[in-house]
Amino acid sequence: MAAINQPLSVLTSNCPQLHEVTRRSANYHPSVWGDHFLAYASHEKIAEAQEWQEHQQLKEKVKSMLVEAPCISSQKLELINKIQLLGVSYHFEKEIEATLQLIFRSYYESNIQEDENDLYIVSLRFRLLRQHGYRVPCSVFEKFTDFDGKFKESLTDNVQAIINLYEASHLGVHGEKILDEALTFSTSYLQSMQPNLTEYLKSQVSEALKGPICKRLTRIEARRYISIYEFDQSHDVVLLKFAKLDFNMLQKKHQWEIGCLTRWWKELDFANKLPFGKNRLVECYLWALGVYFEQQYYLPRKFLTKVLAVATVIDDIFDVHGTPEELLLFNNAIQRWDASAINELPEYMRVCYIALLDIYAQMEKELGPKDQAYQINYAISEMKKLVGAYYEEAKWFHDSSPPNFEEYMKNAIVSAGYMMVTTSSLVGMPEDFVTKEIFDWVTNEPLMVRASSIITRLMNDIAGHKIEQQRGDVDSAVECYMK
Repeated sequence: MAAINQPLSVLTSNCPQLHEVTRRSANYHPSVWGDHFLAYASHEKIAEAQEWQEHQQLKEKVKSMLVEAPCISSQKLELINKIQLLGVSYHFEKEIEATLQLIFRSYYESNIQEDENDLYIVSLRFRLLRQHGYRVPCSVFEKFTDFDGKFKESLTDNVQAIINLYEASHLGVHGEKILDEALTFSTSYLQSMQPNLTEYLKSQVSEALKGPICKRLTRIEARRYISIYEFDQSHDVVLLKFAKLDFNMLQKKHQWEIGCLTRWWKELDFANKLPFGKNRLVECYLWALGVYFEQQYYLPRKFLTKVLAVATVIDDIFDVHGTPEELLLFNNAIQRWDASAINELPEYMRVCYIALLDIYAQMEKELGPKDQAYQINYAISEMKKLVGAYYEEAKWFHDSSPPNFEEYMKNAIVSAGYMMVTTSSLVGMPEDFVTKEIFDWVTNEPLMVRASSIITRLMNDIAGHKIEQQRGDVDSAVECYMK
């Protein structure tokens, strides 16, 4: 339970308040990780020559399996699916894309009818293609429904097919009623049948009902599926061995990265200098891994993690610790983005401000030789917008003037942080992947990013509603909407 209004003294000549002020405290729990990952920073564990050679040999064998499988067969679809679930598809992106393009042209442009009455295959093909951006018509499921639009009860004799239908239904878009019906039908059936299934199927159904494949983190899903695939009597020995070796090698790389980031965080000494703030470095790194886990994206992953970790503390400054006068100074300093503004800030804000500017300066230095330093300006602009939104929320709280729902959402779409994070996640990516035009597009609030921001904000407000009200925070979307 959060404590409210704990008095702390402000003792700095640069702060306009020299008397004791009353500050709030959220009493955030300390990091559950402590210094656990610090040991990994001592040296990077590079794969030994023998291990690397075995990895390359297995990779070539899996590539041959993928290339040599019949082009538009169910066998190839299932192989692609397993490769993706095992977390190694990033090694075969070109081969997978070429195969899916051929399958799409064959079935939906040349109108090949093979396997069209097999719900298992139709659902799997639909999901894999839609995941890769192909506009597969949802009408492929009409043959599995009765005249009233309901799915046929006779389909329920194949649990794996229903699981595939369930997964496919989550890739529907607005207005695709048949996929809404597919979700209702498959969910109801899987829930009712779960107690009567074998342990192998029961675990599959349980995980599916927790969340569909398209919403799971790739690395966590890979670890889970490797264990499941190992107990599948029909598993491919080469594919399983490659997945295990690749996972372990990449995990060593990730452990070293979070170790280095932990060392960076300890050197900032926020735990002593800003004890009111959250230390969620490891959680922020996991968030970044959800964006890109591949080894070659270490630089953007490192930058994004640092930005997220410091932004979390900045949020705490505006939410629970800063006085109105201090927050005005802090917001002004960040909008200026000038090291000289440090002299105008209280001591505790200086620590955070210096760390923030240093993250972007270091990244700009690393991107300079690649002619990508321009990307930093986009990231800084979005951080300024985010802090401005934090300040607006703080003013509502301190002025005791809660906004109406429309006012709240206009600001909250920015304060959710999604726009800042989306832009920041592109910084440092290869220029053949991310161009200046893409930065112009993403920072112009395209509908996709705006909609994601709205969803993020509403989910956040609903999840934190009770504890934030106990703490006495400003009204969230929940209160604003109710009023």
